[in-house]
Amino acid sequence: MIIGITGGIGSGKSTIAKQLRAMGYAVYDTDSEAKRLIVENAHVREQMEQLFGKEVYVGGVYQTALVAQRVFTDKSLLAQLNAIVHPAVKADILRWARNINHLTQPHTTLNHPTPCFIECAILYQAGFDELCDKVIVVTAPENVRLARAVARDHSTIEKVRARMRAQQTDQDLQRADLVVNNDGQTPIPTLCEDVIRYLNR
Repeated sequence: MIIGITGGIGSGKSTIAKQLRAMGYAVYDTDSEAKRLIVENAHVREQMEQLFGKEVYVGGVYQTALVAQRVFTDKSLLAQLNAIVHPAVKADILRWARNINHLTQPHTTLNHPTPCFIECAILYQAGFDELCDKVIVVTAPENVRLARAVARDHSTIEKVRARMRAQQTDQDLQRADLVVNNDGQTPIPTLCEDVIRYLNR
């Protein structure tokens, strides 16, 4: 069983994912895995060099700032970047999930009830929800999200608000199978135990 975890900036989805991992559940972090694939996947590297030029890798190191600067003002280029990275991540998620399933129950299908989790800020936008049996959206009151994001990113309230406006969190909430209110009042372990109880119903 593949469960997606998503949520807007400052919602605490990564904290939920971290606790689930500590509880022994497998969690795939799409952000870190995408960065890995950009460096390690030969096909992805080839496509990145075709799109951005050889300077996208210097001494084997991916030039994140260069790419970010170029796609920031060019939505077409950003779409082309996503068209390279998202399919590679999707294929890697399926490979990962099959391996997890094989380790837990060698002869069962991908939909074995033991849950494994995908953490992704843009789960719906990237189409990764298509891989999920259920999707959990983590949310929190706006003031809590602002405080968390400002403290974590050492950013300004204005910049965080701008990022929050750019995210489609209301639509995500409507499409979710389960909404987790991570308002800072309920302990994270309790929230995660509630998630597992919901999945085991």
